[in-house]
Amino acid sequence: MPPPGPQISVASPTGQQWRIGHGEQRVIVCEVGATLRAYNVGSNPVIDGFAPHEWSHSGRGQVLAPWPNRLADGRYEFNGVRAQAALDEPERRNAIHGLVRWLPWALQTRHQNHLSLRLQLHPSPGYPFSLLLEMQYHVGREGLSVTTTALSTDDGPVPFGLGFHPYLTAGPETVDGAILKLPAHHTLDVDERGLPTGSMSPVAGTERDFTTARFVGPTVLDTAFTTLDRDADGRAWASLDVPGGVTGAALWADSGFGYFMVYTGDTLEDVSRRRRAVAIEPMTCPPNALRTGKDVVALAPGQEWSASWGLVPR
Repeated sequence: MPPPGPQISVASPTGQQWRIGHGEQRVIVCEVGATLRAYNVGSNPVIDGFAPHEWSHSGRGQVLAPWPNRLADGRYEFNGVRAQAALDEPERRNAIHGLVRWLPWALQTRHQNHLSLRLQLHPSPGYPFSLLLEMQYHVGREGLSVTTTALSTDDGPVPFGLGFHPYLTAGPETVDGAILKLPAHHTLDVDERGLPTGSMSPVAGTERDFTTARFVGPTVLDTAFTTLDRDADGRAWASLDVPGGVTGAALWADSGFGYFMVYTGDTLEDVSRRRRAVAIEPMTCPPNALRTGKDVVALAPGQEWSASWGLVPR
């Protein structure tokens, strides 16, 4: 009988799992994608994440860079440089949600309530530029804050867009009975591929008007909102709450984020998870931005850019 072979430990599909916390708050961030896998207060989930043996489906908790949302034909040109990304939404002929969500990030610092991760994005066909990204997760009395810093390490201008994909949980029931508030006065008109047409529609008087908190009801959303109200600190605040205080959270985004993509999960592949959470996705630019140039951050060599968003449990 041959000797037994070496024992192989099965790693999580999302790599290392880093935990931070404050009081009853517990946050888990993954090595793959710097993904926010879980956020709980005691036994109550703030986000609808995924288990250690799973990988992130439907963008759950992912960082969306160097572009968020859809990119028509995966093709764009910036400063005379042409790029072609893989079409990972082939049925609509789009590339979607950037590149970094599938890459391993390196741990920089870790404390009880703070985590810093870094990724050097090297040139590739889908993004022929050099970019250094750092992600900081911090949890404290005011909830979770997430700060991204982007630094151009290229010898020419670099295009950049950023988004995040947390699903705020509606508890054990569907989102129909949850109360949604969105500080947005317009939605982007899109075509059959989910790409902006260049025009906007006011939400006033429509089923997409959540400027005053109200029940989601039967409303179906896979919609980019803009023209955001902001507080004195420049933050735009959205929220999802369940009557009776079962669960709830507010999401804020600073002035670096001009858009909220909101998705009620009606088309998720896993039917059991449809309309069980609402993805409220802060984005610095609209869908297809690298193609159209709309609100793309152009980083000069050595230039640094930073923006923050966060979650506040109720």
